[in-house]
Amino acid sequence: MGESKEFSDLEGEELVRMARKAVTEYLQNHSKINDEVFDSKFDFRSGVFVTLNKQDSLRGCIGYPVAVKRLSRGLIDAAISAATQDTRFNPVTLDELDKIVFEVTVLTTPVEIKVSKPSEYLSEIRIGRDGLIVENAFASGLLLPQVPVEYNWNVKEFLEFTCQKAGLRKDAWEDKDTKISRFQGVIFKETSPNGSIIRESPSHFL
Repeated sequence: MGESKEFSDLEGEELVRMARKAVTEYLQNHSKINDEVFDSKFDFRSGVFVTLNKQDSLRGCIGYPVAVKRLSRGLIDAAISAATQDTRFNPVTLDELDKIVFEVTVLTTPVEIKVSKPSEYLSEIRIGRDGLIVENAFASGLLLPQVPVEYNWNVKEFLEFTCQKAGLRKDAWEDKDTKISRFQGVIFKETSPNGSIIRESPSHFL
């Protein structure tokens, strides 16, 4: 996805519906869904995450922070992985699907935030707009733009929790050998399990 790529509400609905269909197909038949029309429509590379929530609690979240796959394939793989391979949770069961809300976040290309001193991160990062990737020579961690909004974090807390997601000290963002990148996300989600689908833009959060 380039910075200028726009998604219509209809395209967002197609992405979320496909994420649900892909998980349903995999849990029912242990196979990956194949839809040539969908593949053709979303035949471009993009980072993407699929998030599963059950009764307002996280049930799984996996994706690709950079554009290593075409969106059509990345979405399906991320959806299946979020349901079955997130090591924080037991695999989702078929009976659970009518209790789970599907959410898709399509990512822009991550860009390193250049600062002369760590304190400048606090004014460079915008809650509700930016997702973060924290990296050093040993580990990396990512949090999506919607996460600090959901938990009511400020920028410093967002940095700290992203460091912890990477398995680093919470103040590792202040180290000179830590690289911090940001990205934006276009978010589409079900309003209820298998319900209508809405777009959550940065303006929704601010």
